[in-house]
Amino acid sequence: MRVYCTQSARPVKRNQGPIWNAVMSATLRIRRRPGLEDLPLPRYMSEHAAGLDLLAANDEPITVAPGEIRLIPTGLYVEIPPGYEGQVRARSGLALRHGLMLPNAPGTIDADYRGELQVIVANCARVPYTIERGMRFAQLVIAPVAHVEVVEVEGLADSRRGTGGFGHTGH
Repeated sequence: MRVYCTQSARPVKRNQGPIWNAVMSATLRIRRRPGLEDLPLPRYMSEHAAGLDLLAANDEPITVAPGEIRLIPTGLYVEIPPGYEGQVRARSGLALRHGLMLPNAPGTIDADYRGELQVIVANCARVPYTIERGMRFAQLVIAPVAHVEVVEVEGLADSRRGTGGFGHTGH
């Protein structure tokens, strides 16, 4: 896996910011549950895809009824590099055509989690949807994270937005 995240030393006048163009490699280590050797490992489905497609590793079909929430196994155990997180997201085609969504999207996988990767799915359509073994049903995005120092203060700096929220900036 290659992660594009380091910056060039030369800023661009037009954008008033740095150019992000160097390549930093990171490795996602994966262990499969025994008996899943027939399922391919997650992979990017196009050259510039952001997410690795995840496949269902269920022994029997799982039908998600309208309004129902189910847990779908992937049979994978991952070791995400320190400084990164995994973000589990819905596949847009399944969301649009079948109402399959992830209620906690994006689901976060911390770098120190070593349990099986399972995905919470919900059906917001009016008809049941069945997830078969080996079906691509979600995607995993590996993204850098920042840790901050938490400091309690008496007041915050003013901003143009102030306390406006929930639609405050427009329609």
